[in-house]
Amino acid sequence: MSTQPRPVYVIGAGPGGLAVAAALRARGIRVVVVEKSESVGASWRRHYDRLHLHTTRRLSSLPGLAMPRRFGRWVARENVVRYLEKYAEFHELEIATGIEVTHIEPSSTTDSPDSSESSESSGAPGWTVHATGGRVMAARAVVVATGFNHTPVIPDWPGRDTYPGPLVHAAEYRNPAPYAGQDVLVVGVGNTGAEIAVDLAEGGAARVRLAVRTAPHILRRSTAGWPAQRTGILVRRLPVRLVDRLGAIVGKVSVPDLSAYGLPRPTAGLYSRVKQGSIPIQDVGLIDAVRTGRVEPVAAVESFDGAEVVLADGSRITPDAVIAATGYRRALEGLVGDLAVLDDRGRPRTHGAHTPPEAPGLYFTGFTNPISGMFRELALDAAKIAKAIARTSRDGA
Repeated sequence: MSTQPRPVYVIGAGPGGLAVAAALRARGIRVVVVEKSESVGASWRRHYDRLHLHTTRRLSSLPGLAMPRRFGRWVARENVVRYLEKYAEFHELEIATGIEVTHIEPSSTTDSPDSSESSESSGAPGWTVHATGGRVMAARAVVVATGFNHTPVIPDWPGRDTYPGPLVHAAEYRNPAPYAGQDVLVVGVGNTGAEIAVDLAEGGAARVRLAVRTAPHILRRSTAGWPAQRTGILVRRLPVRLVDRLGAIVGKVSVPDLSAYGLPRPTAGLYSRVKQGSIPIQDVGLIDAVRTGRVEPVAAVESFDGAEVVLADGSRITPDAVIAATGYRRALEGLVGDLAVLDDRGRPRTHGAHTPPEAPGLYFTGFTNPISGMFRELALDAAKIAKAIARTSRDGA
């Protein structure tokens, strides 16, 4: 008879999944991380070369291991990958790579494959995890950490298929070399679109235009040594209207008015937009690029007409290439879509230590985009999730 309790399964070996696994292991709970790619930090390996964390190194470490000082204040993409590799090794995490979890469903020890388990989990609710290769795994709890940026989305613009040039999602962009000497349209003015536009302008593209549907809030990444992230931490619990007013004042003082260049100040408040899912742009060169004409804001894309792109203001342009920085889907429907745990936008209704009442023992991490910093919130969530699972295990013992 087996005396080992079912492990906790964590789906996804990105920073959120690794942080939860380390926090659980520190509490003596066996945890298995399942990752569909062949290595940890897969999404960070695929990001564009120029990318750095927009949060400081000191505020971006995961539980139990600080990021090395040699990585600098703003950690480069390749160093984030090195850190995640070291993190998994340092905490001796049990990681199964090359396995994709396809579905999760509730179970109990009486109908699970490991029905002869110890009394610690006997009769307690549990989960059955289905994965590629016909694998079926019994779990005491499941933590979904498949990532905020999971499945790239390109809008189904009318006439999109008639465009003869390259039209790719920003997820496929690595560096400006393939676009040297070309006229490039970047669609979407989030942090990714803004940074890719600057990268292209600095990397040899002949012309760079940035299609903007809604004017963004722009923040200096750091002012007089004070990072914008620390301000985000301080204000995130304040009333939305108050933060909106403060944000407007700070914006006028620290960021020049770019209206004359086609990038007006936004009308909606900064924190109101954050609550709707729109994070301010951390300036890493966009302001200067717009003011010097190296990046030209234009109206939003409405449709394609052969080689021409039709913009919302009725104008037409003929770029050599289009890069769509148009966001991602969480893509959780196949995994948990039948459990009534997702909202109408496909996002988990709960996150962190909160488990859905209809699905006890199912946790989500990394599906919000907080102004206080993604890595910081992943670290906080990891500790809370581990504490909740440990408490549930004691209560069910």
